[in-house]
Amino acid sequence: MTELSNLTREDHAVQERIAARSASMIERTCAWSAINTGSFNTAGLRKLAPIIADAFSGLDAEVRMEEGDPFETVSANGETIQTDTGPILRVSARPQAPVQVVMSGHYDTVFPPGTFEAVKDIGDGKLNGPGLADMKGGLNVMLEALLAFEAGPFKDRLGYQIVMSPDEEIGNFASARALTEAARSGAHIGMTYEPCMDTGAMSGGRKGSAVFDIVLHGRAAHAGRAKEEGRSAIEAAAELVIGLEALNGQREGVTFNVGAIDGGSAVNIVPDLAIVRFGARAPDAPSAEWATGEVQRLFARATARDGIHGHFHGGFYRPPKPRNEAQQALFDAIRATGQAIGIELEFVDTGGVCEGNNIFAAGVPNVDTLGVRGGRIHSNEEYVVLDSFAERASLSALILNRLADGRLDGAGIKAMMGR
Repeated sequence: MTELSNLTREDHAVQERIAARSASMIERTCAWSAINTGSFNTAGLRKLAPIIADAFSGLDAEVRMEEGDPFETVSANGETIQTDTGPILRVSARPQAPVQVVMSGHYDTVFPPGTFEAVKDIGDGKLNGPGLADMKGGLNVMLEALLAFEAGPFKDRLGYQIVMSPDEEIGNFASARALTEAARSGAHIGMTYEPCMDTGAMSGGRKGSAVFDIVLHGRAAHAGRAKEEGRSAIEAAAELVIGLEALNGQREGVTFNVGAIDGGSAVNIVPDLAIVRFGARAPDAPSAEWATGEVQRLFARATARDGIHGHFHGGFYRPPKPRNEAQQALFDAIRATGQAIGIELEFVDTGGVCEGNNIFAAGVPNVDTLGVRGGRIHSNEEYVVLDSFAERASLSALILNRLADGRLDGAGIKAMMGR
């Protein structure tokens, strides 16, 4: 472990500011968690968004709320519909500063209203609750790190663009354009506040992710009197699902998962509608192209069945985020920063995806698990480790200090992206 003596006076100062705010971070996170913000709970998203905006108004920055782009979803009856979520929160500070950072996070969760809403102390320095780790805790870490940094002497050397999205858990379809715009506004480095593991491990390379909805139409008929006149959309869907799952293991790193099949009605009716909803992950662009081609092949086979027709939606909405020279240089710099405050960080490649994929695709190297330590996310056992609030906010504040004073060469790391 690196000796703590390499911390500067300014580094010690931001740590002290954050330590004094630890309880406030936790309290505010719990208050935000008490407001349900499932990705399709527009009322809840619109309730929390101005509260978050008010908290971020304490920064020396412009804070605004914007409506996201409407996006298509496939309804339970197979129709394509336009969908909206909550507002996108945008924060902008000092765009002419020599060092620029793009920061991101989301305030939606995977939990619809009435499914998981209580916050409780589960002992061992942990709280259980919806979005505490993923990622309302991360938003508070981001905020406190910025407040501590801006109270120091380097504020004018660093500017930032922040995007806080209402739809990360369903793919950032409404907020993708805002993320790309912010990343391409001159950012050298990206910082995203997904939770790290409870051990402190962070994400390294990430796969790309796709979401597909395949709609199959058959022909209804009385299952007793005229079964032979019907054409079962569910039967065609079942063959499709078997084909999709059989793709697993055929190409290294590529996975498929069928999440749901919708359709059908009474057992005495040959079903004339089935919707297969599934996802895919791929480690690189050629693998993503292969996966898409296999989906198209299986769709063509399904619709070649007698009496079956249909359409499919979706694709790879987040490209892969592999380790490259720039990413590794950034990880090494973050690891050294952690060592300066006694944290040993490791970066582990993962099949998960996040807004870091979008930022990487826009040409900006980024680290995307700067949030709190936690676990069991996307389940009602989600928890956050309380002492990680100050720890992770200190890490981010030191990263900002080092970017601003030149110890961490953001422009030099970004220049490696094209190598």
